[in-house]
Amino acid sequence: MDNQAKVVAEIIDDLRRVFQVTNEHSKRAQRETGVTGPQLWAIKTIAEFAPINVSELARRMYLHPATVVGIIDRLEASGLAERKRSRDDRRVVMVGLTAKGKELVAQSPEVAQGILVKGLERLSAGELTNISTGLKRLVSILGAREIPPQLILTSEYNLPENQSGTGI
Repeated sequence: MDNQAKVVAEIIDDLRRVFQVTNEHSKRAQRETGVTGPQLWAIKTIAEFAPINVSELARRMYLHPATVVGIIDRLEASGLAERKRSRDDRRVVMVGLTAKGKELVAQSPEVAQGILVKGLERLSAGELTNISTGLKRLVSILGAREIPPQLILTSEYNLPENQSGTGI
């Protein structure tokens, strides 16, 4: 096998590993907690920074606020999170966890999205640029540039605020 073929094989195997670990983490989270990976990621982020407003939560999760609102709606319906108006500015809505949500966080596994974000945030600007360039090229090779990014193992999309996702 020549060097180029060896590198291609390594890239394909590494992509398989990324998909495999992401899939395993998300399925384990759903099996153990009854919530989706993105919902668990949101709960863990809320637990770490509560009380937190929706735009800050979206920023920390690298999602559009409209996507996060949908996740919070489902967490609130499940009795895991709650919204409260800020005492300082009634226009600001803060998100926190209920006792049930805090209990779930204490017993829950890590989620792939959280592990990935924390790992990427520790990289240098140059390393991030290299990864971004390579991923953009892979997306282009697959002809997937126009496909909206779907959250892992859900039917929810990370769409701009003027569009809406469905699911989770």
